[in-house]
Amino acid sequence: MIKNEKALHKPFLYCLHEKLLFLHQTIIYHMDSKLVNYKKILFWFWSLFVTGILFIFILFFLISNGHLGFMPSFDELENPKSNLATEVISSDQQILGSYFKQNRSFVNFKELSPNIVNALIATEDVRFKDHSGVDSRGLARVFFRTLLMRDQSSGGGSTITQQLAKLLFHGQAASKWERGFQKLKEWVIAVKLERSYTKEEILTMYLNKAEFIYDAYGIKSAAQTFFNSSTDTLHVEHAAVIVGMLKNPALYNPVRRTEMVQQRRNIVLNQMRKAMFLTQAEYDSLKTIPLTLDFNRADHKAGPAPYFRESLRLALTAREPKRENYPSYMNQKFLEDSIEWGNNPMYGWINKNLRPDGTKYDIYKDGLKIYTTVDSRLQGYAEEAVKMHLRDDIQPKFFSEKKGRSRAPYTHKITKEQHEGIIERAIQNTDRYRGLRRSGADMDSILRVFNHPYPMTVFTWDGDKDTLMTPLDSIKYYKHFLRAGMVSMDPLSGHVKAYIGGPNFKHFMYDMAGQGKRQVGSTIKPFVYTLAMQEGHTPCDLVPNIPQTFYLPTGKTWTPRNSGNRRKGEMVSLKWGLANSNNNITAWVMKQYNPEAVASTIHSLGIKSPMDPVPALCLGTPDFSLLEMTGAYCTYANKGVHIEPLIVTRIEDRYGNVITDFHPRKREAISESTAYLMINLLQGVVDQGTGNRLRWKYNLKGKIGGKTGTTQNNSDGWFMGVTPNLVTGVWVGGEDRDIHFDNTYLGQGANMALPIFALYMQQVYTDESIEITAEDKFEAPLNFNANLICPDEHISADKSTENDNDINNQEVKSQEEFF
Repeated sequence: MIKNEKALHKPFLYCLHEKLLFLHQTIIYHMDSKLVNYKKILFWFWSLFVTGILFIFILFFLISNGHLGFMPSFDELENPKSNLATEVISSDQQILGSYFKQNRSFVNFKELSPNIVNALIATEDVRFKDHSGVDSRGLARVFFRTLLMRDQSSGGGSTITQQLAKLLFHGQAASKWERGFQKLKEWVIAVKLERSYTKEEILTMYLNKAEFIYDAYGIKSAAQTFFNSSTDTLHVEHAAVIVGMLKNPALYNPVRRTEMVQQRRNIVLNQMRKAMFLTQAEYDSLKTIPLTLDFNRADHKAGPAPYFRESLRLALTAREPKRENYPSYMNQKFLEDSIEWGNNPMYGWINKNLRPDGTKYDIYKDGLKIYTTVDSRLQGYAEEAVKMHLRDDIQPKFFSEKKGRSRAPYTHKITKEQHEGIIERAIQNTDRYRGLRRSGADMDSILRVFNHPYPMTVFTWDGDKDTLMTPLDSIKYYKHFLRAGMVSMDPLSGHVKAYIGGPNFKHFMYDMAGQGKRQVGSTIKPFVYTLAMQEGHTPCDLVPNIPQTFYLPTGKTWTPRNSGNRRKGEMVSLKWGLANSNNNITAWVMKQYNPEAVASTIHSLGIKSPMDPVPALCLGTPDFSLLEMTGAYCTYANKGVHIEPLIVTRIEDRYGNVITDFHPRKREAISESTAYLMINLLQGVVDQGTGNRLRWKYNLKGKIGGKTGTTQNNSDGWFMGVTPNLVTGVWVGGEDRDIHFDNTYLGQGANMALPIFALYMQQVYTDESIEITAEDKFEAPLNFNANLICPDEHISADKSTENDNDINNQEVKSQEEFF
């Protein structure tokens, strides 16, 4: 039985053994399989990891070396390109304006307020001073919170240095993939920037490169545009506004979205509190301050000296004159430009000078600094004087005289046909007319357009006004406004200290100081007297006050006349003759010599404009520019040495390196004694003659010489004022010669132009910082002993007829009569 039981257990044990063996083998097999899989996983993990590292290394290597697109070179990193505005700087170191395509000017770190630096770091990159271009903590935050957790409010990971890299070398991406690739490049560039620049330099570059709105590029322009402030004086709350705008300047527009911008400002202030740049108390106080702006959008038509800046721009960018580029009627312009091109290094400077790389300078991008001769204080006084006289005095009187007249603002002496012809030509000179003609419109259609009212903004002396007006009425409206020009120079250096070409550059852009030329009238008479003084006459020489007759080549005669009969037939001094602008005496001087000699003297004094050598020259028939006239009168105060007007002293590049220095061009025009005699004659005009209202009305003291001028029919009013250290020319008149006062008393130079000089000098004399005073004196030549006290010099015109004989060439219609 036992044996049988054993026999029965054998198959069972065998099966059990086999199963256990199978189970063991299975376990071993699975363990081996898992080990194999584990090794495979481990192998692939490290393979992928190493491959990824290698890929990243190769990727950044290729990016760094520029194999995957543009990568800035070392030179480009050291000298990143940026469009900078060229600044026009006054002689007293004030910025008059700029030329730009992007209104950007650089500032140094020392010029940055700590408020703007702290606000930027606290808001954009709080660990800026600790990283080397890429912030690993910031990247981790972006990866986990922004990408994985979808928290869009967690902030970005770009450092200030990365943002600078983007501003310097990347434009707008076309897609997210391209932007992602740009990000990788910016990491590389940021590291390179950190190696090349200090933290302060990176901050400064970033703030200079940042773009805002309203043509503000860079921190300097932003501070000026939104707060009319310099970068070193920005208040905390203002700095917070500007930094807040960096996120999206168009969205956070402080001009249009005040409430949103104030909220954004307070976020920046709170970031500054968190970064411990502000205390809790300071933050609580600042966040309650309302948003206040002092908005000043950059506009080349606004700001100080706009006519001067435009004249300077045209001169700098002038091209070499080529005859084929000038119409036949502009032959004189071609000659004048050719002389300037050859003799004036400033004229056409852009086309005469090259950068170190051989390319031309660009005043709109190169960030040049142009140091001018204009004094911002004198320029301001000049602009105020012109405004005061035109707005408060002469313009209201002109409106009053023309009120109700059918042909206003033109003189009532022109015919209806003449008036219609003038208006027709005015229409044809407009851009609107030329555009309609190019589109094929006939004259009837054009006239319908010109007689249809449109909304427009027009000039008034109380500010621009929105109105509804026809284009034809707007032409007539603007012609009612008198124009003015003014140039003030230092006679000893030739520096132009103030320059005004019109009443308002935005609305009256034609420059009547340097570009326009008008008949000069009696302001030419001192030039005639200069020849007499040069030839040995003295101010006290007596001559007969009788009409002088000239015999012309045509066989006709010409006898200039005076508008009055004061002291007719008497012997009068030359000083009395010039003081009272007596035509008989000026004609007598002309007759002693000849027109050719007078014309030669005028040219020697610096007048380049053409003139016909005819007898009427002595009464001011030619057209000269105000700048020419002022430069010529400077010769008297500068002891006979003529200096060409100088408007620029030097030009520097963006780094402060001087590119070009400019020096005055001077030559002896007349003797020192002649110049001093002429000063005495000009003083007589102010002390006893047609310029005497400077004394009795405006109470100006000191040594002042001058000359009034009024042209035919009162078309032009002039005054030339001469002091020992400042010579000033003023012109006032209408846009067209037939726009003028019909009343001679109102239309004379003593009433039209002289008051501007008086108002100007009153302000100059009261400003002690300028160092031009009423105590300045004209210096007599050594061993000068001529008698300058004439027996009749106190016999002057009374106040009601102070400009009797200044209406000079009443019988002369044109110079062609003399040929």
